[in-house]
Amino acid sequence: MPSTFTLVEQVALPPQSAVATAFESVNLADAFSIQLPPGASANPDVLARFIFSVQPSWIGALTNVRDAIVEGFGLKTAKHLATLSDDAAAPRISIFRVFGTSETEVVLGENDKHLDFRVSILCTPGAPPNTGNQLTLSTVVHCHNLLGRTYLSVIAPFHRQVVKASLRRAANVGWPKAKCVEECCASPAEA
Repeated sequence: MPSTFTLVEQVALPPQSAVATAFESVNLADAFSIQLPPGASANPDVLARFIFSVQPSWIGALTNVRDAIVEGFGLKTAKHLATLSDDAAAPRISIFRVFGTSETEVVLGENDKHLDFRVSILCTPGAPPNTGNQLTLSTVVHCHNLLGRTYLSVIAPFHRQVVKASLRRAANVGWPKAKCVEECCASPAEA
């Protein structure tokens, strides 16, 4: 049985999240939450970078399959997006463009010809207090056309498994400590 700190639960899209109002209409909206242990970082930038850096290896293999299929449709591939990470003028976390940051949330995503999406990493105080913060990873998608809706219908089940596995893996590896934020886990923009 999973511990409290490795249990990933599907939850309602947090109304305080910036992605809740990112698009006028959405074709997918989901959110998954995990409790962070006491002492874990509450910095959403640090948490986002950590989640994407420790993902299970099968996600990379799945991404390669996805890229091979969508490249023929002229869609952005992870390989292409990774080359954009070198551009200092466009802040990115992993392959995703940063659309906004606050003290409690970082919003990532991408715009493409078939759909636009946003991913939120939101860290809020746990209830009851002193039990660790709650981390919620939310995704919203707005499709532009039939290609987008078709793509989303195929990818949605995989997306949900990727999100849950990524959060579970981060918990099993061990979340960055709060004291570590300034010393060793600061983002390049903060360093």
